[in-house]
Amino acid sequence: MKKIEAIIKPFKLDDIREALGEQGITGMTVTEVKGFGRQKGHTELYRGAEYMVDFLPKVKIEIVLTDDMLDMCIETIMKTAQTGKIGDGKLFVYDVEQVVRIRTGEMDEAAI
Repeated sequence: MKKIEAIIKPFKLDDIREALGEQGITGMTVTEVKGFGRQKGHTELYRGAEYMVDFLPKVKIEIVLTDDMLDMCIETIMKTAQTGKIGDGKLFVYDVEQVVRIRTGEMDEAAI
């Protein structure tokens, strides 16, 4: 089993959720996060004063899935999240050793 963490632009979330749903992936965890990479933030004007915004708003999507769905999921997220501009985001893939559904006690792939 694998866990994908995707850091994306917030306005792409609904598109990604729909695209993954069409592929049969319905479970995910979404968190609003802030960060920066090569984008490095930007300056904004507030009440006449300019200030630096170091951390930009992003969304983190976490998905646990079976190994056979990994490539399709990565491809779907990449295709859907891509704008061609800096700050489109990153994907991280981790191995998952065990999953347990608390309510039923189901384990591993049955618990996904």
